[in-house]
Amino acid sequence: MDNTFFKKFAPKEPKFFPILNDIAAVIVSASELMIEFATHGNADNAEEYYTQIKTEERRGDTLHNQIFQELNNTFITPFDREDIHHLATQMDDVTDYINSAAKKIFLYNPKEMPEGAVELARLINAGADTIQLAIRSLGDLKKSRKAIFEYCTELHHIENQADDIYEAFLIELFETQKDGVELIKQKEIMQELEKATDTAESVGKTIKTIIVKYT
Repeated sequence: MDNTFFKKFAPKEPKFFPILNDIAAVIVSASELMIEFATHGNADNAEEYYTQIKTEERRGDTLHNQIFQELNNTFITPFDREDIHHLATQMDDVTDYINSAAKKIFLYNPKEMPEGAVELARLINAGADTIQLAIRSLGDLKKSRKAIFEYCTELHHIENQADDIYEAFLIELFETQKDGVELIKQKEIMQELEKATDTAESVGKTIKTIIVKYT
């Protein structure tokens, strides 16, 4: 696409950037709650933590639907409609996986929180903060191109760290956990947390695609 053409029209429809920023804020909020849940969660407060995270997940769904509605009602968009929708969907998916992990913790009520859950929760939060920085920078691609690439690279590094933690967890789980039911509970909880970091990295890949196309 011609850069002059893009610059001419992009400022006229800035509505998508605030909504994307709001979706990023939801991810941050949900990830912070997950750190608390993984650190302090127990049978007495699990429902409360899950309810709080579910509230954020529903807020994210509302914002995701708002993006879709705006795409249908907007003639000129700052990026391809497909790119905006794909980015918003992937961001919403990060919150969905956080919510899914919280739901499993609440429903499964494991005897103890899976080892490594706090570490993964902190990495999810680090990824959420990084996504938020990248989204904030999208409004000025020319000035922020290098920084956005660095944010996307950081999301890749975070995902690699999460893979290492998850793999170490699995090795120890199958070596030490003798209760088959608890093994399944812990594995599924950790799997959802790890998926959140995978999806955060996918957000970075989508953002990279956007800045390559428009700068």
